[in-house]
Amino acid sequence: MINCLLLAGSPNTGPLRTVSPVAHEALIPVGERAMVEYVIAALKASDCVGRIIVIGPGEIGRLSGASGVEVVAPAGSLLDNLAAGLGHVGAAENVLVATADIPMLTPEAVRDFIDRCGDRRADLYYPVVREEVIARQYPGSRRTYVRLSDGRFAGGNLVLFRPAVFERCRAKAQEFARHRKNPLKLAALVGPVFVLRFLLRRLSLADAEHRVTTLVGITGRVVVSEYPEIAMDVDKPEDYALVRARKFPP
Repeated sequence: MINCLLLAGSPNTGPLRTVSPVAHEALIPVGERAMVEYVIAALKASDCVGRIIVIGPGEIGRLSGASGVEVVAPAGSLLDNLAAGLGHVGAAENVLVATADIPMLTPEAVRDFIDRCGDRRADLYYPVVREEVIARQYPGSRRTYVRLSDGRFAGGNLVLFRPAVFERCRAKAQEFARHRKNPLKLAALVGPVFVLRFLLRRLSLADAEHRVTTLVGITGRVVVSEYPEIAMDVDKPEDYALVRARKFPP
């Protein structure tokens, strides 16, 4: 069983404020449940997740769907919150990190990702989903894609990694996190040759994996998932409308 850190501390001060006035995005209701409750339910039902440590507001601990989870107060930025959560994990070999804004997540998607991580000897495993997989199951969904020589991919919202490498690569991770929605700026962080190959569409998924992990100083693997729910984060009103339609079809 793998312990999980569930990042749920984002304040509801962006575009989603128009769909709900709650203070934190994780608490935005989808039907009669908060968004974070669907993620917790999927993690629990996967049968491969042990402790679930939620970094978010105390209200989460009072939700009916959050029984048995541990709640840690947010510390600030995404990486600060991650560091706060790691302080409660203990001496774990690997930790699964998930975000609270993927209410379409399924137990099967979680299990499949963990299975595809294999022997878990790398420092970090990051999932991506092909555009055609998302388009087939969620037509009309607008995602942020990176175009590579072997296809267009959207990043997922699950990560498996070794806590021991966190501090070593935190500074570089802050740069990547700051530009995570801007593929060109991400490419610029890793050098002009990388940028040129990216622009010429000669950069493969394997090339990107090797360059980024070498730059950060860790061993990492990209996991290609067939479950688009991993990449279906809710960060704008049209995403919310899609989830509402799928969870509660007319």
